[in-house]
Amino acid sequence: MATRIMTAELACDGGLKQSPHGAKARAPAPRCAIPFLPLFGALSIMKISGVDIRPGNILEYEKGIWKVAKTQHTQPGKGGAFMQVEMKNLIDGRKTNVRFRSQDTVERVRLDTKDFQFLYKEGDDLIFMDVETYDQITLPADLLGDAVAFLADGMTVLLEMWEERPISVQLPEQVEATIVEADAVVKGQTASSSFKPAILDNGVRVMVPPFIASGTRIVVDVYERTYVGKVG
Repeated sequence: MATRIMTAELACDGGLKQSPHGAKARAPAPRCAIPFLPLFGALSIMKISGVDIRPGNILEYEKGIWKVAKTQHTQPGKGGAFMQVEMKNLIDGRKTNVRFRSQDTVERVRLDTKDFQFLYKEGDDLIFMDVETYDQITLPADLLGDAVAFLADGMTVLLEMWEERPISVQLPEQVEATIVEADAVVKGQTASSSFKPAILDNGVRVMVPPFIASGTRIVVDVYERTYVGKVG
């Protein structure tokens, strides 16, 4: 049975205007189209150390809501460790780069979440389905950031809401992938102390132990883009 949902279109002045769209319409949705889901919106906040910030975290910083895109942990020869954090404002799209020290605290926002299943890509948009109601929604691919490279057909993701708007899509932290290109295995080399570059079947480049060969199935950390281990 076809279902219909309401979407909220973000106007240029930041206001919202209501417009109904068929849930199964194939026409590309506007880049600013976001679903209006009044069942969501509550949040909780917890304080974390600046060096505990991870990609994908949602932070409340300087009266804004930011999604962490990249982090780089640095331990200088003198002074305390710090985390260099690249973030994107989820309301107005601004980007910033902030250095957090180990003694700094930041408020991590935990938003209401709900499971959605990825169906297909249409242009620059991604189509997801509510696994409970089967309603379909259209979201811009850049909402996922770099993690979009690991999105696969049928994958279950978590949609995070802020003031009744979806502002973040969380993929599983770890996924399986196949190595399609890697340097040759060196006979007798099994230590993982010196890693080598490899290309996954989704085009992402990761560093793997020297004994990993092309065709090997591995587990990858989606947000750190790091090798976790061999499948099985």
